[in-house]
Amino acid sequence: MIFNSIDFALFIPIVFVLYWFVFNKNLRIQNFLIVIASYVFYGWWDWRFLSLIFFSSIVDYSVGLGLKKYKETSKRKLLLWTSILVNLGFLGFFKYYNFFLDNFVTAFTFLGVEIKGNSLHIILPVGISFYTFQTLSYTIDVYKYKLEPTKSFIAFSAFVAFFPQLVAGPIERATNLLPQFYKKRSFNYDKATDGLRQILWGLFKKVVIADTCAGYANTIFNDSEMFSGSTLVMGALFFTFQIYGDFSGYSDIAIGTSRLFGFNLNRNFAYPYFSRDIAEFWRRWHISLSTWFRDYLYIPLGGSRGGSWVKIRNTFIIFLVSGFWHGANWTFIIWGGLNAIYFLPLLLLNKNRSNLNVVASNSVLPSFRELINILITFGLTVFAWIFFRAESVTHAFSYINEIFSSSLFKYPEIFPKKVVLLIVMFMGLEWLGRKNEFAIENIDYRFPVPVRWASYLMLIGMIFYYSGKVQQFIYFQF
Repeated sequence: MIFNSIDFALFIPIVFVLYWFVFNKNLRIQNFLIVIASYVFYGWWDWRFLSLIFFSSIVDYSVGLGLKKYKETSKRKLLLWTSILVNLGFLGFFKYYNFFLDNFVTAFTFLGVEIKGNSLHIILPVGISFYTFQTLSYTIDVYKYKLEPTKSFIAFSAFVAFFPQLVAGPIERATNLLPQFYKKRSFNYDKATDGLRQILWGLFKKVVIADTCAGYANTIFNDSEMFSGSTLVMGALFFTFQIYGDFSGYSDIAIGTSRLFGFNLNRNFAYPYFSRDIAEFWRRWHISLSTWFRDYLYIPLGGSRGGSWVKIRNTFIIFLVSGFWHGANWTFIIWGGLNAIYFLPLLLLNKNRSNLNVVASNSVLPSFRELINILITFGLTVFAWIFFRAESVTHAFSYINEIFSSSLFKYPEIFPKKVVLLIVMFMGLEWLGRKNEFAIENIDYRFPVPVRWASYLMLIGMIFYYSGKVQQFIYFQF
């Protein structure tokens, strides 16, 4: 089941009514309803993979209790590694088996040794990368005594499978989300209406911006050899806004839906395309994944505490692993490595935390220097997205090669003026709302009722106008 579908539009009111008006007096039953609703939500796609979520829940719940029971370091490490190997084992098999097999065969072929390897027709379970990291955060934090293990299997199952963010995040820490299942929740009108606004904005980003850009990006990337360099630049730009509208739109809908049920999820995007350097970009893009790698990989490796070599090593490790997390393709690894190269000069010069505040926080427009830095950072990001979107490394390099040819100066064969204007309008709204968690968060306070509702109806009208064939979210494949 996906957010931008009729199924979800019917599903959410039913769960909402049962949750607040039928089972509102019993916390345990409310949590059990969330588990059932989450399993229905996920099983709508393919019920067979519910067994993976259930098994993962049993393993990590049991590991948590074991970590509470045993004090010996050897036993605790054994339990921790059991959780890590089970979770990463499932992830590795379903997501990376064919990748490693194909590269293993290719490597020996290059050495003159013929090896036959049989690839498996494996269906990648939706969201496995997300809920795997979510459950791992629980066992790691319990192991480090940062969190008390839960005694309630229902609460833990609800945490693992919480349907708003199950398949594409945000990747919630157990320290933030799990305790919310222990507390009685009361309906809050202001919180619910705020959630509805965020859902509306998320749907706008997904249906109007991402899906519209997707059509042009797919046309250009799928037949890139037919187009001029200027058109390929347009394709890269369309994908840049597609992936942002698609993924941040999902996060907005997830966070807004959670608020309808009394839960607070962590922010996952903070206007990354207004970043003034790459370090700021990665503090604002997919925040839940960036901070996960920081806390569970980068810092344990030594972080930035060592010399230059340690900083370089750890930076490349975290970005390459991040790229590999996104998919079993060398294009993602190169994308990660490229971002590491972008990031390293800032880290080595101790300028990676230069831009911590909101851009142009005390003015309407950015300064000339800020504008130049935003444009440079945006350009570097667009270039890196080419590798992320390309079908192969060869495709990426041929795409880039054509961009840096004389055809770059031709008028693009594909230049939909209405779509470009739509993107400009969208970014204008994002700029005006850059101090808020989402762009239209404060629309309730800035405008009188008629203007407010006219704005809502305009967004709803545009969503219906641009809706057509239901498009899955990009990050479902990760």
